[in-house]
Amino acid sequence: MLHLYRIEEKINPLMKKAYRAVFAPPLPDLRGDRDVEYSFVAANMPDGPGRAIDFGSGPSWMGLLAARKGFTVTSLDLGEMSWFYSHPRLNFLCEDIFKSNFPAEHFDLIINCSAIEHVGLRGRYGVTEERPDGDIEAMGILRIALKRSGTMLLTIPVGRDSVFSPLHRVYGLSRLLRLLDGYNVLRKEFWVKDDQNKWIGADESVVLDKQPVIHCYGLGLFVLRPAAR
Repeated sequence: MLHLYRIEEKINPLMKKAYRAVFAPPLPDLRGDRDVEYSFVAANMPDGPGRAIDFGSGPSWMGLLAARKGFTVTSLDLGEMSWFYSHPRLNFLCEDIFKSNFPAEHFDLIINCSAIEHVGLRGRYGVTEERPDGDIEAMGILRIALKRSGTMLLTIPVGRDSVFSPLHRVYGLSRLLRLLDGYNVLRKEFWVKDDQNKWIGADESVVLDKQPVIHCYGLGLFVLRPAAR
């Protein structure tokens, strides 16, 4: 779900309309999505030590959680972030994933929580260059940087394949396969909103066939490991 801290003061009319649709939508909406995503990441995060990256971290506390679990953590984001805490094993790096130069098999853990769906969409977070397959390319970069025995914790919007530019993509049968190419899926969960606007677990086939709207979609939660290279 979008957060007010990420909204630039000056946005074009298309962005204003999109943000209004997300922040004041009809029901069902996305409220509570972070509760589901963060709890999944916390439940499936291994113990350190090791190196971790919180990709597209924003102000999330997932990096702090990884640091408390014993990892040395790099929180990576396009925009400057500040937290209400500091930790000796948690550092912030303001950098574009496409300009990063992480060594191969460098990280033991990658936290990829509701971030990859934005990559390459012009008009979000100061991105000026459209990259239609930016999400696929970024997943490839992260796969190379992840150790063969490492873990990626991935959460994404799911439903029928859609792009709500400039906000986010939604992953269905086609693009989800492309996104996960090169990874083994160790665990997966799918969630949708019910008629009481509550998140509930649901079958993969049902969630991936559900037509998303800009203000509501399903959640796909994955524990991944690089496939043999």
